Amino acid sequence: MTDDLKRALALAGQGGLATDFTPIAAPEAAALCAALYGIEGVFKRLETEKDDTYLITTGSGRFILKIANPDETGAELDLQLAALRHLERKGFSLPAPRVIPTRTGAMIAPQPGSGRMVRLLSFVEGRPLDHLRYGDGERYQIGRALAQLRLAFADFTHPAQGRQLVWDVQHVMTLRPLLTQIALTPGEIALAERSFDRLATIAPRIPALPRQVLHNDFYASNIVGDPSAPGFVTGVIDFGDIVETAVAIDLSTAVTGQIARDFGPGADIFAPARPVVTGYADHAPLSAEELAMVPHLVMARVLVRAVMTQWRAALMPANAPYILRNAGPSWAQLDWFLARDPREIEHLLGPETLSRSPA
Repeated sequence: MTDDLKRALALAGQGGLATDFTPIAAPEAAALCAALYGIEGVFKRLETEKDDTYLITTGSGRFILKIANPDETGAELDLQLAALRHLERKGFSLPAPRVIPTRTGAMIAPQPGSGRMVRLLSFVEGRPLDHLRYGDGERYQIGRALAQLRLAFADFTHPAQGRQLVWDVQHVMTLRPLLTQIALTPGEIALAERSFDRLATIAPRIPALPRQVLHNDFYASNIVGDPSAPGFVTGVIDFGDIVETAVAIDLSTAVTGQIARDFGPGADIFAPARPVVTGYADHAPLSAEELAMVPHLVMARVLVRAVMTQWRAALMPANAPYILRNAGPSWAQLDWFLARDPREIEHLLGPETLSRSPA
C-alpha cells in the first residue's frame, strides 16, 4: 500500500466513517439514559451516518441521545459540545441544541462496558428543510442564518478545531488514491479523474482564504424551518462536522445543498442557490476571491460526496440506503462543471449575478 493511499484511507475513515459497530437497541438505550440522566420516555431510533441516535419523548419535552461511534474521540466530541455551549453563552439568535449534563454534571460519559461516549442534547422543535417546500425568499434566509452562525463563531477556539475531516474539502486532493478502492464504472472513473485534475489547479488557492471555526454541514436536513415564521429558519442542528476551515468552504457546503439536482445540459444549476449567497453576503463580508472560489469548492464537495458515498456504502451495505441518499446527482453535476471553462465557473456567483437574486 502506498503512503498516498494510506493517507487517503486515514482521512476517509476519520471520526468513525469506516468503523462499523453493533447498534444499541432501544431498551438498552433507555436503560443507559435512565442511569446517566434520570430521564425516561419513548425511544425512537433515528437514521444516522455513523452512530446510535435516539429521539426521546417525555412528558416534559423531547431530547436527543447520541452514543458515539467507537472511533470518535473525546476531543472531537468535546469540540462539538463546546461549540454549542459557546452559542448559548453568546445568545445566538437561532435555537440550537443545548447540552444536558449527566446526574454528576459531566457533558460526556462513557457507556459502561464499551467505552463509547454518550451525550444528551435538547431537541430543536420544528421541521428540517428537506421536509419543506420553499422558494428564493426562504433561500435568502438560509444564507442569512449561515452568515449569523459564522459571525457567532468568529471568536470561538478549541484545541481540536484543526482536526482533519473528509467533509472539509480543503483536503479533497488527499482522496484521489481512494479511486483505486471503489467499484466505479469506467465512465465514472474518468469523470472523477478529470475532476481531480481540475481541482488540482484550484487547491493551491484555498490556504490563502479567510478561515475560522465553522459549521461546515449547512444542508437542508440540518436546518429547521417554519414557513409561517418571519425569518423562515428557526433552528440549526447537527454540529458533527464543525472544524476550522475556509469561510468559503462553509458557504460552498450550503450552496451544494441548494444547486439543481435535475437539469438539462444548458441549465444554470446555481440559479436556485444564488439567493443563499445573496443572503449570506448581505450579512457577512465576502471578498471577490471568496465568491470566485465558492463554485469550485462546490465542485469539490460534489466530488467528495460521489467518492465517499460509494466507498462507504460498499464498506457498510446495511446502511447503504442512508449513505447513498444524496449521491444520485453527483456524477451529472460533475459532468456539468467539466463542460465549462474554469474561468466561466469563477463568475457564476459574481456580484452582478447576486444583484438579480430576490431578498
